[in-house]
Amino acid sequence: MSGHPFQIPRHIAIIMDGNGRWAEQRGLPRTAGHHQGVEACKRVVRSAGELNIPFITLFGFSSENWRRPADEINELMRLLRMFLRAETAELHRNNIRLKMIGSREGLSPDIVQMIESAEQLMAGNTGLTLTIALNYGGRHEILTAAASYARQVVDKGLTPGYETAEEFFPTFLMTHGMPDPDVIIRPSGEQRISNFLLWQCAYSEFVFTNTLWPDFGKSDLEYAMAEYAKRERRFGAVQHA
Repeated sequence: MSGHPFQIPRHIAIIMDGNGRWAEQRGLPRTAGHHQGVEACKRVVRSAGELNIPFITLFGFSSENWRRPADEINELMRLLRMFLRAETAELHRNNIRLKMIGSREGLSPDIVQMIESAEQLMAGNTGLTLTIALNYGGRHEILTAAASYARQVVDKGLTPGYETAEEFFPTFLMTHGMPDPDVIIRPSGEQRISNFLLWQCAYSEFVFTNTLWPDFGKSDLEYAMAEYAKRERRFGAVQHA
């Protein structure tokens, strides 16, 4: 963004955390926190567009979240349906490309259909790429990619080795075609990765904030960008004077 004081990351990924605590602090049911979390998603996507960030990935629902109480899962799925129904046309109008990563097994057929329709509608858009990780787990992604790579090695008679793997393995990841995240943000004060983009985050910068996700907005995004701009990214090399 011309004249903006921050170095613009190509890809920011966010572990959306703190909905339940936000609700509990206000004496509200956890579902109220998830509802406000959806509003935070809308704010952040709008802000990412304003800040000229090309890729943003939001961790919406992990493969481990199925262990939560049934009523909470049902409410999360209801909110997902509402988001897809209400926001697909708006995202498309804003030239946003939507991608969903994660396993679609276990999701209701109507949700899968809405996801596929939204992705197809926005496939040709050239603005911000919004990726939502849904029923996603980083270890599962790596294992699935490894199995696909192994089949390719056998089918094409490739000689397995580091160089071959380095070239072909990433093409089997769900994020193929996207840059790895420059920055991973986790709000809510927690400092762990929670099985998110394990392969892709090898050289990501991490920014942890105390803001609970329902309160997260443009100023928090700008704070993370300012932190990123201060970091010296060497990708394992030594910075020469």
